[in-house]
Amino acid sequence: MLSTYLHLYTTGAVIPSLTGEDRYMVNLPLFHVGGTLPAHIMLALGGSISVVDSFNTQTFLETVRRTETTFVILLGVMAQFLAKQPKAATDRDNPLKTVVLVPFDFNPAEFSARFDVRTLTLFNMTEISCPIISEMDPTVLHSAGKVRPGIECRVVDENDCEVPVGQTGELIVRSDCPWTMNKGYYKNPEATARAWQNGWFHTGDGFRADEQGNLYFVDRMKDAIRRRGENISSYEVEAEVLAHPDVNECAAIAVKSELSEDEVMVVIAPVPGAEIDPEELTHFLGPRMAHFMIPRYIREVDELPKTPTQKVRKTELRDQGVTEDTWDRDDAGVVIKREKLGA
Repeated sequence: MLSTYLHLYTTGAVIPSLTGEDRYMVNLPLFHVGGTLPAHIMLALGGSISVVDSFNTQTFLETVRRTETTFVILLGVMAQFLAKQPKAATDRDNPLKTVVLVPFDFNPAEFSARFDVRTLTLFNMTEISCPIISEMDPTVLHSAGKVRPGIECRVVDENDCEVPVGQTGELIVRSDCPWTMNKGYYKNPEATARAWQNGWFHTGDGFRADEQGNLYFVDRMKDAIRRRGENISSYEVEAEVLAHPDVNECAAIAVKSELSEDEVMVVIAPVPGAEIDPEELTHFLGPRMAHFMIPRYIREVDELPKTPTQKVRKTELRDQGVTEDTWDRDDAGVVIKREKLGA
């Protein structure tokens, strides 16, 4: 990808409360925007960084104290891992001031009170410059925030026509300031042309907006699940599965149905020491999601395969598909019926 110094600077400069007095933890690889961004922005602000090998749940707070870190991004499952650790009297004894939670999918007030920090959330990609960001201590759960000044965002269909409020489409972005977004992909004009159609950068991410202008990440367009005529967000399935106190991490994927389209499968890793009953988990999900979203298949593993940036390798899980140790709701005789609302 072709990027400018102004692009890198703008990506960090829009984050509220970040100053030259902060120490920003680099806990992601330097080939990822979450690794390069802290180094560039703190150099520009006159601040400092702490560099760690990788995120480690058990030693995170100890590392924060030792490095005197005040600002950190917790990406993907990192915050969930911390939130599900046993509480300790020393949790608030740390120098952290601000934590960026991405995604924003559990109660931030509990996290803030437990660790004595302020929180915010945002949406970003390497190619863009934090086009969506929340206020400090946000309260709209699952939202990535609102469009920041200097950026235009639209949620569109396959023809780049804007979809109605509440409907899911692809997020496209452009900036009013030159050089603050990517200039294309190195020696790949075809990919550049696809991404920059009609003067807008196409993120490949599904979003929806509400009446108040909050934007919600729905799914990577390629990860969406289609079951019997219904479009299902893997992200929304994962958020509800993770609400179960014994689930440490999970991934929702599509597997082929013997009838047509897809079936929903979740691969879960339990909290250390916990045991998960697939049937109990299914009943837990019943009141929390539409009947067609409830997974048919549940597979338990010790740990999900992840990239160096802590993203789940869903391609690997899709390739493995329904394994011999996968629980099948249909085979178990567990019937999920459409709920009817009373008068």
